[in-house]
Amino acid sequence: MTLAPNTLPLVSKVFVAGHRGLAGSAIVRELQRQGYTNIVTQTHAEVDLEDAAATQKFFEQERPEVVFLAAAKVGGIHANNTYPVDFLMSNLLIEANICRAAHRAQVKRLIFLGSSCIYPRDCPQPIKEEYLLTGPLEATNRPYALAKIAGIEMCWSYNRQYGTKWLAAMPTNLYGPGDNYDLNNSHVLPALIRKMHEAKMSGAAEVVLWGSGTPKREFLYVDDLANALVFLATLDDQRYNTLVAPAQCPLINVGTGTDLTIRELAETVADVVGYKGMFVQDTSKPDGTMRKVMDVSKIQSLGWKATTSLKEGIGLAYENFCGMQT
Repeated sequence: MTLAPNTLPLVSKVFVAGHRGLAGSAIVRELQRQGYTNIVTQTHAEVDLEDAAATQKFFEQERPEVVFLAAAKVGGIHANNTYPVDFLMSNLLIEANICRAAHRAQVKRLIFLGSSCIYPRDCPQPIKEEYLLTGPLEATNRPYALAKIAGIEMCWSYNRQYGTKWLAAMPTNLYGPGDNYDLNNSHVLPALIRKMHEAKMSGAAEVVLWGSGTPKREFLYVDDLANALVFLATLDDQRYNTLVAPAQCPLINVGTGTDLTIRELAETVADVVGYKGMFVQDTSKPDGTMRKVMDVSKIQSLGWKATTSLKEGIGLAYENFCGMQT
């Protein structure tokens, strides 16, 4: 993995919001791997980040220097379609409360974590940062996407009005340790891992795949994402300040820059899991956006690049999944 110049002293106080989630837990692992020891985490029971007063009190007490805003309500197509109010409101409240509290506590750097679904459904590929707000969103996750777009605008607005240094990082589809394998509300890759595993264990002759199998997606191993976020948070002032200059949207893509079809993904997962059966496409289920691959030239120009191959990452994710079953 790429290491950033260590401009953030190892004794610095770092708050990881959402440390139990897929991304947040990986950020904690990466910080620990790099030697950071003053890492602040809070469970939902300890601090409800949807509660403005509780969030403000927490920041006043802890006074973190750097914040990773990874707390969010997330899910796949089914969950987004079923609970649009939850995805819109929960994410808006978390973002607004943390940004306001971080500003009042004079946090030095904040890294806001978004999603590639913020970009228009039919924008050119690969997706450049400047394509934000240039067309309609994918309907199946519009409430979540709008909440994340609002978070980007919060970062930019605080930078313009108050001179803060908030950066919005947009990862592609994530997977890895700590993922959600619930078939009702998980994303496609963990759902495929579970489906293939259960089919292998039961001896099922076939596995049903949602949609046509032709949409193309990009996937990033979550520990690579965490490495990228710590890389960004610890950039030297000169490079970091160019990303958060008030005159520009503080947005940066994080991904691999390569994609594959859902069918090819299923075949790769089956190979890793050891499932030998057939695939059946349920075309009554939605495909979502037909292609989403990130233009990652901006972050690569700073010196960071993902290092975990998809097959290697799926193997690590499957190992983690099997450990959860024991």
